Amino acid sequence: MRIFDVVVIGAGPVGENVADRTAAAGLNTVVVEAELVGGECSYWACEPSKALLRPVLLHAEARGMPGIDPGPLDVEAVLRHRDRMSGGWNDQPQAQWLERAGITLVRGHGRLSGPRIVEVTGADGAILRLSARHAVAVCTGTRAALPPLPDLAALRPWTSREATSATRVPPRLAIVGGGVVAVEMATAWQALGSQVTLLVRESGLLPRMERFAADLVTDALHASGVDLRLDTTVTAATRATDIRLTLSDGQVLHADELLLATGRAPRTDDLGLETVGLRPGTWLPSDDTYTVSGVTGDWLYAVGDVNQRALLTHQGKYQARIAGTVIADRARNHPLDYSPWSRHSGTADHVAVPQVLFTDPEIAFVGLTAADAERTGRDVDIVDYDLGLVAGAHQHSPGYRGHARILLDPASGTIVGATFVGRGVAELLQSATFAITGEIPLDRLWHAVPPFPTISEVWLRLLETYRDTAVPLRSGR
Repeated sequence: MRIFDVVVIGAGPVGENVADRTAAAGLNTVVVEAELVGGECSYWACEPSKALLRPVLLHAEARGMPGIDPGPLDVEAVLRHRDRMSGGWNDQPQAQWLERAGITLVRGHGRLSGPRIVEVTGADGAILRLSARHAVAVCTGTRAALPPLPDLAALRPWTSREATSATRVPPRLAIVGGGVVAVEMATAWQALGSQVTLLVRESGLLPRMERFAADLVTDALHASGVDLRLDTTVTAATRATDIRLTLSDGQVLHADELLLATGRAPRTDDLGLETVGLRPGTWLPSDDTYTVSGVTGDWLYAVGDVNQRALLTHQGKYQARIAGTVIADRARNHPLDYSPWSRHSGTADHVAVPQVLFTDPEIAFVGLTAADAERTGRDVDIVDYDLGLVAGAHQHSPGYRGHARILLDPASGTIVGATFVGRGVAELLQSATFAITGEIPLDRLWHAVPPFPTISEVWLRLLETYRDTAVPLRSGR
């Protein structure tokens, strides 16, 4: 038995940030990791996927600019770039960072064996017991949720991990799903040389996004050559020399690889939750301090994707900063401030969660969508503007296609949601996030002058449009 102040299970970005905060506060902290320090984001998600997509998107932009002939993509160079950005799947630099931060690393599979006790099974089968004086933070994230296809193992399907780490381009790639992973990987692999077929159960892509944004991405995928099949499910699948998929309309599709991008599930099935009165394999709901309910005492925390509040690395890191502060202040018997936007409250999870889809065109959004407002009966004013009319958009790409929407609370005169779609719009998102979290009134936003000619001039155009023609969305409509 080794005793620490804080035990963190999972050394991804979320676990690293919890540990960084508690260690910086003087708490003796240990992190347990079964795979690579840096987690899913560093090796199989954010970093490698964006390393595949950035050359693809830049190449597409360059092709449309006068005077530039970029030639074909160098696929091998793109894959080498992906490998470098993923650190070659070598976690030593990140492990060394933990050491420099004064954080102990224990490698192995960690699971609870009672209140404040974590058992770690190492690669050699040896078991080390860790005891936490103050807190255990579960930062184990998620895994791919696979559909109930028969003989799934024999199909050897790709999940997001294989899609971001593949070393060769499959001639024919079938993707099941219509969400973020499906659309981003369709964008990347189609451009890298695959013939991608996208099989979507719903009648449209990206159901959580504003419809105009999803439609522009759908058009671009069609134009790139992706075979998009909506309202389609896979009823049977076999693998021999290739993969044979029987579809709900009776057609048979042949593919060389199959990517199942059908959602995420929590990594809690072998976490020992039953030893503290919780059900294994379930999400771990937490309050705004990231303390798990249903457990006696304020010692168990669920931070990041595992709590299902916002399955995004940057939001998980935000939660980690707050949870680490909560753990440290409770350990020092400092009172907590539970009010919204305090240092102990994850208010942004409910109000301003930013997300970017690195498709062509990009989608960037934060806060409410129009569908969110209608579903919850919230009165908002909706303001739309064609991004292609902004001078900076013309400078960015000839024939620029894009759109911007903001949602405003008519009572407070503040922005509660924003969506942008178009090339380069990811860099617009932080300004929208500032506006929402800061509750900046429109009268003050008028004085935030956008530089000319940039895409950010759309902010001025949106405010002008609102002044002239606001369109209210009322509950029940």
